[in-house]
Amino acid sequence: MSAVPEAAGAPLLEVRELRVAYGKVEAVHGVSLRVEAGSIVSVIGPNGAGKTTLLAALMGLLPCSGTLRYAGDDLMAQPVEARVAAGLTLVPERRELFGELSVEDNLRLGAFQRVRRGERGADRELAPVYEIFPRLRERRSQLAVTLSGGERQMLAIGRALMARPRLLMLDEPSLGLAPRIVRDILRIVADLRQTGVAILLVEQNARAALQIADRGYVLETGELALEGSAAELSGNPRVIESYLGFGGKA
Repeated sequence: MSAVPEAAGAPLLEVRELRVAYGKVEAVHGVSLRVEAGSIVSVIGPNGAGKTTLLAALMGLLPCSGTLRYAGDDLMAQPVEARVAAGLTLVPERRELFGELSVEDNLRLGAFQRVRRGERGADRELAPVYEIFPRLRERRSQLAVTLSGGERQMLAIGRALMARPRLLMLDEPSLGLAPRIVRDILRIVADLRQTGVAILLVEQNARAALQIADRGYVLETGELALEGSAAELSGNPRVIESYLGFGGKA
């Protein structure tokens, strides 16, 4: 799961003036952001801010306008399949697992595009995924529907890693999970940086997201309200008041 080095100074993902509309209603208004290779970037904001819409547009699931460059290439005209083949992967908020299939079969489906392209050795990705998520190895024969919420989130991320992404996009991975499980999931996400995978993390849990991120963006009503290093945003009075709680205390 090693990443291919980018040209010096070139971001892995560059988004400029991205606009996304549902019919005549524009949900994302001129958003610009960058994700460097091997970094973690968090997008935080309230419910309805356009965070999920942003990820769907980046994945090619929604039409959009603006500039979208990935690894130096223009992605605007590329379908979802081409984006996946290039190493762009999304773990959606609802996880979208196949409940009546086993854990291992769900993981294998993550490598489906690679197998279809004739790549060999896709099954070899199972070992590193099981190393990251030992619990999935223990439950590899269980049906996905029998897993706990935290285990399902692990499976969704593991399945995405089977595609050997260079950029992994996570939509609200902490949603519906107990605080202890959230800490476990986000610790694993932070550790993925060591594999060379870049991560674009959308989260309502601003405190947890900024703790593991290198850079952050605050999205409000479809517009970028703030951006900066994770440390800068964590110390920003507006972010503290709106997203981190009184005084920013843990």
